[in-house]
Amino acid sequence: MSKQPGGEAIFASYNVHKCVGTDGRCLPERTADVIAEIGADVVALQEADRRFGDRAALLDLDRISRLAGLVPVQVANSHRGHGWHGNLVLVREGMVRDLRQITLPGLEPRGALVADLDLTGGPVRVMAAHLGLLRHSRIMQVEALLAHSGADDRPIVLMGDLNEWRRQRRSALRPFGSRFGPLGRGVASFPSYFPVLALDRIIARPHTILGPVEVHDSPLARKASDHLPIKARVNLNGGADA
Repeated sequence: MSKQPGGEAIFASYNVHKCVGTDGRCLPERTADVIAEIGADVVALQEADRRFGDRAALLDLDRISRLAGLVPVQVANSHRGHGWHGNLVLVREGMVRDLRQITLPGLEPRGALVADLDLTGGPVRVMAAHLGLLRHSRIMQVEALLAHSGADDRPIVLMGDLNEWRRQRRSALRPFGSRFGPLGRGVASFPSYFPVLALDRIIARPHTILGPVEVHDSPLARKASDHLPIKARVNLNGGADA
């Protein structure tokens, strides 16, 4: 991918579904190829590891690095996985200033990563999460993420599979509005073969730094996972708090 204009970077979120495609085949190399197609500078992945047992890593990180130029933000684990509760952040160029591995409340085991990065375009706090299937859990998880978002002026990009299809007052994501501004309707990314639900989201603070969020829809992406990746251009030097 060519270098982005000064201060700009492309952020993406992708639930890779443990590298199992809609054809039922587990093909980590296919997942890597889709990640390379996206052409992002920072990618938040969900379901990067097996969920149970030894939680073994599933991604072909060498292939991702070779094809996409992305490397993982290293997490501390007591198992064989790449990620934290399946969450993993990939970065093209930058320095990791701080990393917090958060255990989210709720009935299911869920977590999030909060990474302070210094990218070539500027500093940013990346919050990568995969929220629960139960609405009550998601409400608690949103509050936990807000508590970990920090009170400093570092721009924030929060992204992941937030598992919320409800809109307006019934949405568990509503509290994000107090910190991130208008959330909008999102773009449909699930299921990948006929997307109708906006389960995957990218939001930012200040919200003015975030460009239009788009679905990465390619023939390969429609096969590689049950979610399509989403992406957006972020101007790390622009915008002001609303």
